Amino acid sequence: MEILLHTCCSNCAIYPYERFKDKGFHVILFWYNPNIHPYTEYKLRFESLEKLKNLWSLDVLYDADYGEFYKFLRLVSGKEKERCEICYRVRLERTAKKANEVGIKNFSTTLLVSPYQKFDKIIDIGMQIGEKYKINFIPEDLREGFRKAMKTAQELQLYRQKYCGCIYSEAERYLRKVDYE
Repeated sequence: MEILLHTCCSNCAIYPYERFKDKGFHVILFWYNPNIHPYTEYKLRFESLEKLKNLWSLDVLYDADYGEFYKFLRLVSGKEKERCEICYRVRLERTAKKANEVGIKNFSTTLLVSPYQKFDKIIDIGMQIGEKYKINFIPEDLREGFRKAMKTAQELQLYRQKYCGCIYSEAERYLRKVDYE
């Protein structure tokens, strides 16, 4: 039984990979992250996933066209308060499409490991997309493994980012208050 696991970064892949593997899944990671900005950040996260892939002999599929960043910006521009939901939908929809292309019947996302993400919203969107594409979204609560994964990432000397990924989350990290009005 296979699962295509949307992967936002190497750090967040660690615990979900282990958990799904323990449940009997053959886990294939899928890199698709048009939200990550700037390109130097995108490259650091991509290279960190490559490092984990090589260390653990992981199966990874890639949709690594950084040009998708412009499409993402057009989708969220003027909708900054809804950007996370838009971002979840874009990435999960691409994951479901890829799963269908390669004949995998299950999908999920490493976003479900982070206590900083909107867990219930990710589940809702994943279930909607699963129904739309006739594929099983696995709504696993992986947050209990977040700290363990970050410790493992540190031990493996993987790049650990300081913000979610998009230009807006980067601004929020460094500014006290952001007014999107």
